[in-house]
Parts: sequence; structure tokens; C-alpha cells
Amino acid sequence: MKMEEKETKARYGTAHFERRRHPRFKIDLPMEYRRTGSSVRDGRTINASEGGFAAYFPEPLDVGQQLRAKLFFTSVPELNTIEIVAEVAWVDNQLGEDWKGYRAGVKFLDVSTQDLDKLKKFLIGLSK
Repeated sequence: MKMEEKETKARYGTAHFERRRHPRFKIDLPMEYRRTGSSVRDGRTINASEGGFAAYFPEPLDVGQQLRAKLFFTSVPELNTIEIVAEVAWVDNQLGEDWKGYRAGVKFLDVSTQDLDKLKKFLIGLSK
């Protein structure tokens, strides 16, 4: 019997390349934030990196808007909190109708060296 040569079909796929400078870690931390000229509001982080975080907010935010935020590390007593100044980098308006909040990502504009070191140690601990 003669083996038939099968023609190989070209197969195409896609690759997703991460564009972020710092790896993201899924975390669920309580936070407080304040927009310029407003009162303190509560939010909840979804993920974080050395350069920013994504969170759920109780109100719509605008891209480019600046926030002062405080993240609370409830499970790590030596960290306690870090404070940052951040800018809204993206907003997601595609949440379900039953969701009563807004999702947005922020990038850090100003964070003290001490607080950034705390965050780095926390994130390194998550990767172990």
C-alpha cells in the first residue's frame, strides 16, 4: 500500500502580548479614595501592580481624573496602608445591569518610596 501524502493546512492563531510594565496580581483590598473637591468614598481593588491598580468604584469616573487613594492591607499588619496619587487610565462601562458600581484602572502618579517598597514586598509575597 502506498501512503498518501496529506497536505498540511496552514493554521493561524493569535498571541496576546502583555503591554504592562509590571505584572498584575489579583487582590481584593478595601480602599478609600477622594476626587478633587469631593468627600472620601469607599472602593475595592481587583488587582494591583507596582504601577497601578484596577478597582470597583461606587461612582462613574473620567479618564484623566486624579484621585488620592489609600489601600488597606487588612491581612498584613506590618503593611497597614499605603497612600497614592493616581490618574484614571481607563473605565469600563460594560458591567451588568445588576451591578451597582463602576470598574476603572488607575496608574500611579505619586507614591512615597516607603509605600512603594511596602507594595512591592506585598506583591512579591503573593508570587511565592
